[in-house]
Amino acid sequence: MTKPVALVAGGGIAGTVAALALQRAGWSPRVFEARSPGADEQGAFLTVAVNGLSALRALDLDPAVVTAAGFPTPSLTMLNGAGRRLAELPLGGPAADGTTTTTIRRADLYAALRAAATERGIPIEYGRALRRFTESPTGVTVTFADGPAAEGELLVGADGIRSRTRELLDPDGPAPEYLGLLNAGGFTDGPVAAAAGQAPGQVHMAFGKRAFFGWTTAPDGSVWWFANPPRKQPVRPGEFTPAAWRSFLLDLFAADATPAAAIIAATSDILGPWNTDDLRRVPVWRTRRAVVIGDAAHAVAPSAGQGASMAFEDAVTLGLCLDGGTDPADGLAAYEQRRRRRVERIVAVGRRNGSGKTAGPVGAAIRDAMFPLFMKLAYRKGDPQAWILDHRLT
Repeated sequence: MTKPVALVAGGGIAGTVAALALQRAGWSPRVFEARSPGADEQGAFLTVAVNGLSALRALDLDPAVVTAAGFPTPSLTMLNGAGRRLAELPLGGPAADGTTTTTIRRADLYAALRAAATERGIPIEYGRALRRFTESPTGVTVTFADGPAAEGELLVGADGIRSRTRELLDPDGPAPEYLGLLNAGGFTDGPVAAAAGQAPGQVHMAFGKRAFFGWTTAPDGSVWWFANPPRKQPVRPGEFTPAAWRSFLLDLFAADATPAAAIIAATSDILGPWNTDDLRRVPVWRTRRAVVIGDAAHAVAPSAGQGASMAFEDAVTLGLCLDGGTDPADGLAAYEQRRRRRVERIVAVGRRNGSGKTAGPVGAAIRDAMFPLFMKLAYRKGDPQAWILDHRLT
């Protein structure tokens, strides 16, 4: 019996895992990635929480193998710009199977997932940006900016926060919204004296006097870091030269009693700037034979620490709802029912967390004074993030 064909637009985290999940459910997936091979080799890092990694076990993937190029980051220390410790918080894990929240370079995670797809015979075609699709009672036809059209029984739009699939599903739908924060990041060329003595995998985040800064020491001694400068207007392409961006960041953290300025100075290639956007609510996720997942459906601000994990959960849930014998419309309805409330709550968490990074001087002083008490009250009955981190797919 011929397997139904699933066309997956996007070869990032959500798209590749969706292809693996659909293959396991009895589909024949084909992945179409808009970028060329190696286009994501340069980039920042991300943290994959234990709830997202645990979802991979439903696909017979070992999270430790997928994230072998990363390292465990199970806890977080919060500080203020004066270097005073405000709180220490768990980031999830280890789970019963030993899985722990892990930090990894984005390119390394992509490579591991694509290697798993290739090993299982799933084709990935590069330079294939979706332009349009048409839907009939029996299937979908997709056309691309370059190359021949493709036909199948299902279209999965995993093409990111500026998803073309989402635009086609709902031309009047919402656009990404800028949250008033820029992003920077990088990897130091080696150990940094100012961060010496900090154990590998211990994440530090500081509410600086003028911007938020986070860092962790990798097993090789290098420091992985990010910064969130507040700014009312989004940055424009080409607005900063590399030298101007470095100077801007160094000045931003010069008055802080944290290692931020020293870490930035020890970084040869500083990434950014790019804007922090999210999608608060996307009303249309699906038709009878097309669906959006991951950032295409519910982009969450990095402040939630759940972007990659939500992509994993989405993709695996899609496979669980769409076995090869199920009417795609019924399976997609079940998928949305299982996922919408959870992801919209997490988008709200990311937006709320990000708002604390843009507090003015008065708000920052109140936050620093009240933060330890707030954390004590929040955790008095257990981890308030347990509903996020302890979630397991069934």
